[in-house]
Amino acid sequence: MAEVMKYAEIKDLDAAAINTKVSEMRKEIFTMRMEKATSGLEKPHKLKVLKKNIARLLTAKANNK
Repeated sequence: MAEVMKYAEIKDLDAAAINTKVSEMRKEIFTMRMEKATSGLEKPHKLKVLKKNIARLLTAKANNK
């Protein structure tokens, strides 16, 4: 799920859908951090992509109010 999300596909989502996506991504970041601490990550760039996606989602949510 660590692919860059386009703002055009995000802006059509409602607040509940955005909240669920953000919580899923935060859980994924948590598990990746634990994996990084124990054994190392195969693709560490995914952390950066997930953080940017969360920022995009929260920006879209703030702009839709």
